[in-house]
Amino acid sequence: MSAALDTAARLRRLLAILTWLAQEGEAPIDEVAARFDLTPGALVAELEMAACCGVPPYTPDQLLEIVVTEDTVSTRVGTTLARPRRLSPREGLGLAAAARALLAVPGSDEGGALSRALAKLERALGQSAIEVELDTPERLDTVRLALGDGQRLAISYYSASSDQTRERTVTPLRLFASEGHWYVDAWCEVADGVRRFRVDRIGAATPAGPALPEILAAALPAESAADPSSGTGTLGAFVPGPDSRRVRIAADSSMGWLFDTIPSVVVEDRGARPSWDVFVAGDAWLERLLLRLGPDTEVVEPVEYRSLAPEAARRILERYRV
Repeated sequence: MSAALDTAARLRRLLAILTWLAQEGEAPIDEVAARFDLTPGALVAELEMAACCGVPPYTPDQLLEIVVTEDTVSTRVGTTLARPRRLSPREGLGLAAAARALLAVPGSDEGGALSRALAKLERALGQSAIEVELDTPERLDTVRLALGDGQRLAISYYSASSDQTRERTVTPLRLFASEGHWYVDAWCEVADGVRRFRVDRIGAATPAGPALPEILAAALPAESAADPSSGTGTLGAFVPGPDSRRVRIAADSSMGWLFDTIPSVVVEDRGARPSWDVFVAGDAWLERLLLRLGPDTEVVEPVEYRSLAPEAARRILERYRV
């Protein structure tokens, strides 16, 4: 059975189960559980959560109908959920622009399923083709060449979180475009770990020799989840920024829901008081998180951050006194 998942991962898995069941109609519980790496009991518990889901006004015909017998499980959607999704012109244009931007990324499958779906959508919108231009940062070709040749780069990088430009030596691992910007995930020798850099914030970039084989072997792709205590890899799809610091926090287990809302990983589970690793770019954000977690929370490491929450609480109380 798979390890415990956070709330977002559980939701994605539940949606996958419901989608598969909607296509199959009915299936043996043991078969569904094995397909999604669950025990039969855990599968039924997950489906019980979905039984209360639907669309307003949440009348019986607008709720998911999930039927569980001793041996089988089946699902039927309500009338509204069964209808094909109808997009407004504005929604359709936004979806088409996002798809066109994806296809503009080098290496995309221009004749694949996304391209065919986009052609149908553009016809429905009355457009022959939607043009999307991505800005090309000055150092993009340099980074792409270093990635393809397995080279390190000496770069100067401006960090918005610290408002400083620093010199770094990095090994590019993955180059991609997202929300109008180009990013590179790279092994940073200053941070001694994988960090994400915006390519347009790289002020200078010069070759610094071949990538070290041990770095390429240790650095996991951004899509993989790595052991957060190892100092390598990433937290699922999350890759920290260049000035992010790893902070380990011990908190009451009842506050686990809050850690589910931020990139974090449980690294030590001691029953009622587990520990989480989070990446922090600024002290102000960490102060707010610690205050939300309450007085029973402790920064395990680094030790110099243990005074942040008490000092922030004193500053806030002083403002009320004034």
